[in-house]
Amino acid sequence: MKGRMATWRLLDTGAKSAADNIALDSALLEARAKGLSKNTIRFLQFNPPCALIGFHQTIEHEIRTDFCEEESIDINRRITGGGAIYFDITQLGWEVIASKKDFRNLSIHELTEKICNAAASGLKRLSIDAEFRPRNDIEVNGRKISGTGGVFEGDAFLYQGTVLIDFDVESMLKALRIPTEKLTAKGLNSAKERVTSIKNELGYAPSLDKIKHVLADAFSEAFSTTLEEDELTAAELTLYNIKNNYFKSKKWIYSVQEPSDKMQTVSSVYKKDGGLIRVNLKVDVQRQIVRQAVITGDFFINPARFILDLEAALKDTHVDSVTAIAERFFDEKKPEMLQLTKYDFIDAIVLTVAKLDYQKFGMSTEDINSIFTIHKPVNEALKDAGALLLPYCAKPPECEYRNIDGCSKCGLCSVGDAYRMAEEKGLLPITITNYEHLKDTLCSLKERGVKSYIGCCCEAFFVKRQDAFADAGIQGVLIDIENKTCYELKKEHAAYKGDFQEKTELKIDLLKKLLEIRAILVASS
Repeated sequence: MKGRMATWRLLDTGAKSAADNIALDSALLEARAKGLSKNTIRFLQFNPPCALIGFHQTIEHEIRTDFCEEESIDINRRITGGGAIYFDITQLGWEVIASKKDFRNLSIHELTEKICNAAASGLKRLSIDAEFRPRNDIEVNGRKISGTGGVFEGDAFLYQGTVLIDFDVESMLKALRIPTEKLTAKGLNSAKERVTSIKNELGYAPSLDKIKHVLADAFSEAFSTTLEEDELTAAELTLYNIKNNYFKSKKWIYSVQEPSDKMQTVSSVYKKDGGLIRVNLKVDVQRQIVRQAVITGDFFINPARFILDLEAALKDTHVDSVTAIAERFFDEKKPEMLQLTKYDFIDAIVLTVAKLDYQKFGMSTEDINSIFTIHKPVNEALKDAGALLLPYCAKPPECEYRNIDGCSKCGLCSVGDAYRMAEEKGLLPITITNYEHLKDTLCSLKERGVKSYIGCCCEAFFVKRQDAFADAGIQGVLIDIENKTCYELKKEHAAYKGDFQEKTELKIDLLKKLLEIRAILVASS
């Protein structure tokens, strides 16, 4: 701040629907950017409960819409970036809407740290040992108690956070597709071990007024301001009334979508500690022209519309030029990012473009998007494959071989077909019975000099365990599996231990195709 006491507004808008709250966010930010209002601390709540995705995310990837519809949970899109969140009346939202100049035009990293430290200071006044955790969380002894994110407009910004007073973890897991992976980031397998709440830390929930009071005092002290309670201005109300219907509309909620024609789309998922990037390229395969690019995921980048502009820059370009165009765009625009770098986005794009080469093997786009590679392109990893790794969950629950390595090839499931094909092609088939067995198997294969393997697992497992696959130091080609997975059924903790009781299906036709391609590659080498 500028070193002088300034008066800010303290605004408490109570509990509103998701659309109403997001319309207010937009109105408050625009009004501040236009100089029509003063710097503001806002408190808000959501009722009914809602599932909110980040500005760059897609409903399809982040939300279980069927569960939300059954439970009357609102679905909407925030104007801020970051990941999907579940918000109910047991949580308190806080926001800082202010001029960048009043914060000495701090970078997004500096602004994030300053505001999060202020919020953490407020929780400390409740005797909760809260600390800022980069990139944008507030934690208590390693457990998340608040997630945050922001957006800029002109010379103004809106930065918001959620304080978990009490928390319905089960509803969160059922409403959202991605956060179980995010919340178990440090090797823990239960979301309950990754989040905490004020009630959990103190043994009781203080009054809402008490929580608001300590947070307001902390923000006031951190920003060298005094706070005065006030209402919305006439200008803000006008903007809110103009915007409200738009933020209720499907045009806004579904404003980021996957390309509709999947048969012409190649996609990939790229994960690092700083976030998750999904790249979809809709390609005119005959002309090798990118007709549409969609880049989504859990990440923070400023300005918010940078990704939209990048997608526009990639449209109608030759696939051979996509990487260079993207890199030049990053260099020219110089967006601000948290932890991720331009090279992470470039690598994600390169990974997607590389999948177009798979078509020379006669694969459909559906096949291509069901394949994930470790370390090497698919042709190199296939040629050197010496083992076939299969998930125990593809065996019938009643099978005597369900939880052990081996198969009688009785013909009652696709695993028997996979064992038979592997043996015919000279590969060693292995049933993976749990996560620890997977790590041990990869280590053993490497020690025995096996250069590569083919495996079957769901995309969610690949995303969550991507580091484990990469760290094993052995090449691999992974094939997605079908049916409801442990992640979709919220049973990944049981699956980790090998106790998942449902049955999945291997994509046996795709596996057969890859084994045939391997035979051709081996014969021609």
